[in-house]
Amino acid sequence: MPSGSCLCGAINFEYTGEPAITAVCHCKDCQKWAGAAASTNVVVPHAQFKITKGTPKKHVSIPDSGKPYPRFFCGDCGTSLYGQPEGMDGLTVIKAGTLDNGAADIPMAAELYIKDRVSFMKPVDGALQKEMMP
Repeated sequence: MPSGSCLCGAINFEYTGEPAITAVCHCKDCQKWAGAAASTNVVVPHAQFKITKGTPKKHVSIPDSGKPYPRFFCGDCGTSLYGQPEGMDGLTVIKAGTLDNGAADIPMAAELYIKDRVSFMKPVDGALQKEMMP
C-alpha cells in the first residue's frame, strides 16, 4: 500500500488501489503551491485515501474553475501534501513528491494547464496534453 509523509514526519498518509490518473499540473496556483515550475500529482478517490498520523492544516483557494480547492499541508514543516478540489468531485490530489518511495518512477499520464508551462520544461513523452482542466 503506497504511503507518504511530510518532510518532518508529523503527517503520514496512505492510499489503496491504483490512481485514477497521474498528472503534471502547470497552472499558476500549482506553481505557487509546489514552489516549483509544476506540480506532479497522483489522484485517487477519497475513499482510497487515509491520514494515518497527524492533522494537516488547510487552506482553501478559488482557482479558474470558481470552485473551492481545499489544500492540505503540514503546519510544522510546511510540506504541501494533497488537495481535494470541488472541481474534481470525490478525488484527492496527492503531491507525488510526498510519497515515501519518491515520485521518480511514477509515469505521468497527463499534463494540465500546458498554456502555463514554463519555457524550460518540455512535454512529457506520451502524456495527454491539455490547455486547461478537462
